[in-house]
Amino acid sequence: MKYLSLVWAQLFRSKTRTLLTLLSVVTAFLLFGMLDSVRVAFNSGGSLDGANRLITTSRLSITQSLPVRLEQQIRTVPGVRDVTYAMWFGGIYQDPKNFFPSFSVAPNYFEVYTNLELPPEQLRAFQDTRTGAVVGEALAKEFGWKVGDTIPLQATIFPRQGSNDWPLQLVGIFRSKDRAAAAGEERQLVMNWTYFDEANDYIKGQVSWFTVTLDNPAHASRVAQAIDALSMNSDRETKSQTESAFQQSFAKQFADIGLIVTSIMGAVFFTLLLLTGNTMAQAVRERIPELAILKTLGFKDGTVLWLVLVESVLLVGLGGLVGMCLASLILPALASRAQGLLPPTIPMQTWLVGAGLIVLIGLVVGVLPALRAKRLKIVDALAGR
Repeated sequence: MKYLSLVWAQLFRSKTRTLLTLLSVVTAFLLFGMLDSVRVAFNSGGSLDGANRLITTSRLSITQSLPVRLEQQIRTVPGVRDVTYAMWFGGIYQDPKNFFPSFSVAPNYFEVYTNLELPPEQLRAFQDTRTGAVVGEALAKEFGWKVGDTIPLQATIFPRQGSNDWPLQLVGIFRSKDRAAAAGEERQLVMNWTYFDEANDYIKGQVSWFTVTLDNPAHASRVAQAIDALSMNSDRETKSQTESAFQQSFAKQFADIGLIVTSIMGAVFFTLLLLTGNTMAQAVRERIPELAILKTLGFKDGTVLWLVLVESVLLVGLGGLVGMCLASLILPALASRAQGLLPPTIPMQTWLVGAGLIVLIGLVVGVLPALRAKRLKIVDALAGR
């Protein structure tokens, strides 16, 4: 565009005002890039093909349990390498504020979750100790636990002999191979499912989910369909999905992520419209004599209108692009600590929506100042000068 240098000069005519406005736009699109990526991830089930592990839960809800006997049936499905299972426990330590994920798990749990490193002697101790428990290194450091300690866990769902007391012997501490994800993976406790099943007062022979490893990740979709077919038309129908999809559905039990994100971004962009609209209106108001001079030099009304509109879109575009790029740099670091709840990159859908918002907001905030510049009368603008 031959007038780009002119537009650029007008945009930075008041550097302080422009930079402060750009900072607001950068912040808005930084939030948009991260939050909309979360919305897209939570609204997308994702492809099963290529998944290393599948999670099989009740089709009705992840709060509904499944019979443990289903494990043997799953093992017969072609393409299944190994199966383990777990039951949500949900205990607390000393105070409700000290909540952390806790599960009762099968003896082969650490054979399936090979990303968690547990010394062989501690694994044997866990399998041989009825009341044994294993915790992540981060959780052990947080509470100062060491092997041999007794953890006085308190049940919130499953009492034992009429009491909420579940004292567990700490027999092992595991580490995550992926140090970037260690903050999340190492903050959990696991206990023996057999002990939980025998001791709790309410349910027997039930698990919350099965974790399935595959011979070939490319066959994940076929294996998932075969697993779900085992219980089709029964009162315990299952749903097999990727680990990340399972973790997202778990989070959805607590809140409507899409509604929350949409509400936040609506408020952010409404504020951005007011701010950038005021900036553009003030910029044009200050330049009325200069715009009149442009018309005196032969610039047509339509050309002046487009100069102001391009300036507005450029202002929003510069801030939006920087904000989205910053979000793409920050998101991978957050995703590595979120155990699959956040996408590792900004989805293409978010980039496209962001580009559309940049153009839309730029046009909306620039249209009134641009129309004012177009209708400007040279005589009126230069009167008194």
